[in-house]
Amino acid sequence: MILQERIIYCTNPGCTNPINSLGESRLCASCQTPLIHRYIWATGEHQAIPPGELIKDRYEVITSQIWLDIQPLQVPEIPEQLPKAIIPYLRLSSDRSHLPQIYGFADDILLLENVPIDETGNLYPAITDAWEQATPVRQVYWLWQMIQLWQPLSEFGVAESLLFPHNLRVQGWCVRLLELYESEQPSLQQLGESWKPIVAVAKPEVAPALEKIVDSMCLEGEIDLKAIATQLNQLLLSSAAQLPLNLQVAGATDSGSQQKQNEDTCYPIAFGNSDDPLLPRLSIVCDGIGGHEGGEVASQLAVQSLKLQIRALLAEVAEQTELVSPELLQQQLEASLRVVNNVICACNDEQKRQGRERMATTVVMALQVPQQIKIAPGSYSQNTHELYLASVGDSRAYWITRDYCQLLTVDDDVASREVRFARSLYRKALQRPDAYALTQALGTKDGEFLRFVIQRFILEEDGILMLCSDGLSDHNLVENHWTEYAVPVLKGEISPEDAVDNWINLANQKNGHDNISVVLTHCRVSPEYLVPVTPSQPLAVIEEEAESELADSSQALLDLDIPPAEAPAVSVTPTEVKKPPHGKLWVLLSGVLALLAGTTIGLFAWSQLNPQRFQQTCRQLPQKVQQLCPHGK
Repeated sequence: MILQERIIYCTNPGCTNPINSLGESRLCASCQTPLIHRYIWATGEHQAIPPGELIKDRYEVITSQIWLDIQPLQVPEIPEQLPKAIIPYLRLSSDRSHLPQIYGFADDILLLENVPIDETGNLYPAITDAWEQATPVRQVYWLWQMIQLWQPLSEFGVAESLLFPHNLRVQGWCVRLLELYESEQPSLQQLGESWKPIVAVAKPEVAPALEKIVDSMCLEGEIDLKAIATQLNQLLLSSAAQLPLNLQVAGATDSGSQQKQNEDTCYPIAFGNSDDPLLPRLSIVCDGIGGHEGGEVASQLAVQSLKLQIRALLAEVAEQTELVSPELLQQQLEASLRVVNNVICACNDEQKRQGRERMATTVVMALQVPQQIKIAPGSYSQNTHELYLASVGDSRAYWITRDYCQLLTVDDDVASREVRFARSLYRKALQRPDAYALTQALGTKDGEFLRFVIQRFILEEDGILMLCSDGLSDHNLVENHWTEYAVPVLKGEISPEDAVDNWINLANQKNGHDNISVVLTHCRVSPEYLVPVTPSQPLAVIEEEAESELADSSQALLDLDIPPAEAPAVSVTPTEVKKPPHGKLWVLLSGVLALLAGTTIGLFAWSQLNPQRFQQTCRQLPQKVQQLCPHGK
């Protein structure tokens, strides 16, 4: 069937006239709900279908394989028995930044969503087409991402997907795959051979090192994947370190127009101590669970405890003479989250809280780690541009540029769990009454049973990192309004603080039933933003924390020492140094491994590693939690 008039349906189930002419407006003419233009990728054995055809009365064919779902409110066709061929898509659904997701079927045609197609229905460029225009850092970054994907894709027999240039698309910094190809496990030699044509035309700054890496991949015999990843990482960090980096952070939390109590906590917030050495590298959003006598305590406790641990971690990293590996830093962050989780659990147990009475909190945290690295003979940079992102629950992180908005996290809810366990497709799982119920949060169960997601990124383009609670992310507010509320910051038209206020005002209008928290970090690597800033004090210093406001009943629960509100909009820029600080990598490693062994053992290891700093930290924890600290006073 050929469409006579291009139409699209509104997704508001209460809309009285849901049919709209396609292209006239981004809003429904009847109810002003934003229209969803969901482009999907049609794959499988099917003949070419001419543009303009309407398939199944809902899919408009844009090209043979790019279709537009004009009825996005309807659940796609899904078979009762899921084909085995789609299992890799489901089990790998947590890698949504890079991989497509199953949308549904049209008879024997498999339909994929979250594909590298822009908002106008055009594919993002293939890596081979974008390669020569990319910066040296980005060229290395793309290859590093492919190496990171090699192992998980190999586990499910789809690593061959990385060998076809037409299947590898790039959206800014990010390598994205069009689809997954199942086959026998290819070799790293084959991956190296597929890289040869692009490495041959790499930027001169990185070409010799990349050619050496590719040559080692193409040798006969067994190849050490970890060694290849380490070499790429070293090259990536040294290349990124030559860029300037300016960070401005601002955050705020609001109870919401319909709530009296605020269970959210964020760091930083819009006023307070501008001398905090953690700014602007650290940002946190926590959404408390358990009512004002529990949720707000859990979220406050999580933020305070994480700040203390991150200060200690950054101080230890600053003492290293060698790069701390991404794996080690990810392990340390995971260990810190387990400690926070077990502290909240201990408070629940002490107060005999059971079931829904147990206090808990979601968390999404971003940390920019300023490692030192050699960038030229005798010259070092103090910042490798690494950013680590950790999340538990359904608080979210987005990366926003002038051109696109990308969701970086996956919600820990029932719908996502059903997909990850290959029990359902996402669109079908959303029909469950408990689809959005959380499957994990800090404080709900012992830390060893939690599944943490720690991601690592390189800041190599101008953009905004947004962390927010579901008071803002519900109803796709960020996806629908990022051009209005985030792009003006990137253009220098408004400040991050003003943008935070604007986002909260929008959420109060649309999602006022919930608490709202948002933290924006404006990241700039353009040379014109190179403005040196010197921290006011060493990271190793643990500041005395003053008391902030909690509801009286909540304050009484834990007798918390809550820190004051923190300041926004602080800049940091790398400067060159000639000599790195002294320290030993094994010291940090031993602390991490001990922390991973369990909360009490981990705290004991920390107390042995640096007794003075450990005791300072313990004194900042709630009185009833200090008993968990070995020799804590």
